[in-house]
Amino acid sequence: MTPSAAPDASGAPDPRAGGGRPSGVHASIDAVWRLESARIIAGLARLVRDVGLAEELAQDALVAALEQWPGSGVPDNPGAWLMAVGKRRAIDRIRREQRLETKLEELGHGLEPEAREAPPEFDLAADDEHIEDDVLRLVFTACHPVLSTQARVAMTLRMLGGLTTEEIARAFLTSEPTVAQRIVRAKRTLSEAGVPFEVPEGPDRAARLSSVLEVVYLIFNEGYAASGGDDWVRTDLCQEALRLGRILAHLAPGEPEVHGLVALMEIQASRIRARTGPSGEPVPLHEQDRALWDRLLIHRGFAALLRAREIGAPPGPYVLQAAIAASHAQAATAADTDWAQIASLYGHLAEVAPSPIVELNRAVAVGMADGPEAGLRLVDAIAGEPALRGYPLLPGVRGDLLARLGRTAEARAEFERAAELTRNAPERRVLLGRAAALHGAQ
Repeated sequence: MTPSAAPDASGAPDPRAGGGRPSGVHASIDAVWRLESARIIAGLARLVRDVGLAEELAQDALVAALEQWPGSGVPDNPGAWLMAVGKRRAIDRIRREQRLETKLEELGHGLEPEAREAPPEFDLAADDEHIEDDVLRLVFTACHPVLSTQARVAMTLRMLGGLTTEEIARAFLTSEPTVAQRIVRAKRTLSEAGVPFEVPEGPDRAARLSSVLEVVYLIFNEGYAASGGDDWVRTDLCQEALRLGRILAHLAPGEPEVHGLVALMEIQASRIRARTGPSGEPVPLHEQDRALWDRLLIHRGFAALLRAREIGAPPGPYVLQAAIAASHAQAATAADTDWAQIASLYGHLAEVAPSPIVELNRAVAVGMADGPEAGLRLVDAIAGEPALRGYPLLPGVRGDLLARLGRTAEARAEFERAAELTRNAPERRVLLGRAAALHGAQ
């Protein structure tokens, strides 16, 4: 952890930062918090019905651990210890609020204290039968559509991933105060909007689940192909998204799109070692050394895709994208890729979840299956879409198709345009290299 205190989302020092505590205990506390924070915050939120307050109480319990465990040692069940401390803090707070309310009522009505009902008591034993439901409620609350996408991502990584504001800021190349303010505003928005701590039902559940999956996949994608900075891949973000996806699959086993997202991330993550060259430069899919692909992750992805299909619902966007990833994984070499099948799957995806990004990816598949001229026609048909304005993949794809058609001057201009648009340094170098390679070509 950092050697000096960093602000958390409430503006207070991050309780895990600094302090010169024994490194072994400090590392144990950090590991426990990363594993248990979601369960603790979720359990406390069920008691106090306020996600922001629940996180504050959980942080209080973490501070208590930092104060006590270096001397007493890490307890046998550290998660239960933190939960118990958090619940006691919750009870103390509720009692204080009830005493204040009682005194105000007494002043107004002249009632005796003895006439007041005693504050409720909570069982401090671990509510294991509620924990999974509580975590699922926390997932749906942290990813509520009332929040901006950026706020949902910050809340998810903070409350479900146990990441500090420093870690979130570093992952998304922004400042700690910016992340902290996003989380503060998100808590305030949830409170002011009266968002209930619950798993929605019916159509609301489907709509909210889409928001949850979008946030998890956004986190994964930022790790898989970083939008900016000096690294093309950020493995830690991919791993965090995979962890969240696997938790969701456990909590919602009857949701095919959850399994579809897990399958998609598992298969894509299997390529991470092959996605960068010796200098950290991006390596395109067709040039990757497939011996470096992780066969265990591919197997897990296929298993998750099978679970999604066994549920029997019509395939949704993540199941279809997982099927596309599986088609790539089944090809022993780039030449063996069934591009016709992939183009067909993208066609189905465009019907289920139409977007210019899907159409751009379909153009790539069609360009491989039916030739670059066919792919270029699809790209040119969507080139004016507002959603693709400033999107570096658009000129990058167009440049590749033009190069295959022998239109080198146009291709070079497209690669240079893509290099101007990207904020990722390794990707920029590759694009400029492709442009330079075409210089002077006929």
